[in-house]
Amino acid sequence: MVTSISEVNGHYTVFTGNQFAAELLRDTYGIKLKNALILSDGGEAVTIDFKFDESAKPSIIVPKQKNAEVRLPEKSSLFVSTMPLNDDYTFDEFVTGPSNSWAHAAAKGAAKEPGKKGFNPLFIHGGTGLGKTHIMQAIGNEIKKNNPKASVCYLTAERFLNEYVNALTSSSIQQFRERYRKIDVLLVDDIQFMSRGKDFQEEFFNTFNSLHNDGKQIVMTSDVAPKDLPGIEPRLISRFEWGMVQEIEQPSYETRLAILKKKSEVMDPPVSEDSLKFIAQNIKSHVRAMEGALGKVNVMMRLDRTIKLSDEILSHLLKDFIEKEKKQKKVTIEEIQSSVASKYSVSVQQILSSERTASFVTPRQLAMYIARKYTTKSLPEIAKEFEKTHATILHGVKSIAKRLDVEPELKENLISVISDFGLTIEDRIG
Repeated sequence: MVTSISEVNGHYTVFTGNQFAAELLRDTYGIKLKNALILSDGGEAVTIDFKFDESAKPSIIVPKQKNAEVRLPEKSSLFVSTMPLNDDYTFDEFVTGPSNSWAHAAAKGAAKEPGKKGFNPLFIHGGTGLGKTHIMQAIGNEIKKNNPKASVCYLTAERFLNEYVNALTSSSIQQFRERYRKIDVLLVDDIQFMSRGKDFQEEFFNTFNSLHNDGKQIVMTSDVAPKDLPGIEPRLISRFEWGMVQEIEQPSYETRLAILKKKSEVMDPPVSEDSLKFIAQNIKSHVRAMEGALGKVNVMMRLDRTIKLSDEILSHLLKDFIEKEKKQKKVTIEEIQSSVASKYSVSVQQILSSERTASFVTPRQLAMYIARKYTTKSLPEIAKEFEKTHATILHGVKSIAKRLDVEPELKENLISVISDFGLTIEDRIG
């Protein structure tokens, strides 16, 4: 029986109720637990020891009645989440409105009854900065609150992939599988990045099946709905749709204002309602931008607590935020297509065509990338303008994103095109 666990500078000590238990755990699970800690970023130098806690007082529980039900203790887990949950991401701190109420209700249902059919898996999708990560982690925090011993794992798909590759490299794939197929709750952010590896998709497919068959809760987030995920195997997409799929949309003015009021309540000094209304009216692209503007106003108020923030002062203070919003709104996809076509000496018709020669594919995908990253247009709107499917748009965007880091000329062309609209690399919203 484990009585307690301590950690000092990477050395873990597991205390047990008797010497036999200490020896049994050391011989049976010592190596496995050490590998699990290494996989959870504990470092190669991590050590683990098992000791008899002589101060522990064993207790004997005798049923009052012969046929009384004996309740077994909940399992104790040494599982350490790869990426820790943010304690601030709770349901109480999540502001609901028409844009996210269904996703919120589904998340509450999954947290209340993890693994229940209908909520498992739960797939939440929507644009950047709309609260997907918040509501996902709120599920994990709520489950941990109700059952502190539950093993809840949160990580991004990219981190999941990196751990898988590391496990293959270090010949520890079995430990990797045991780690992720024995947990109670799996929360995977940005599942769209799973398209990078076919072998990894096979591994995740088997992990998904193992957890789902055992009634364990699975929650995923993505920029798009499962059916629009590019490069993901059909059998995985089918499983993503087994439970419930919910979308988070851009918040309305009323919801934006409610979010700002909620954030302002914990600030010192709190921001006035007039200032909150100004921010809600002028910054609409996503919640993160609103929070950034609110933080800037709060800093100004802390520097000068007597300041009266008129609309004129706020316009000047939040000039960068407001101009960025206006730029993103005024740029049309048609203008982007025309500018990119001119840059590459091709026609807009060739960009819209299905020809696969490199001279057309690159400008076509670059135009898609700019439309997705530098406008507030939705994915369906962009797909319609390019006469393509959602999956084709996402594939083009990701292709350019990968090439930008290794192709200086492509990056220069991107900068040149967006500068025509008064934009910079830093102005992207997605």
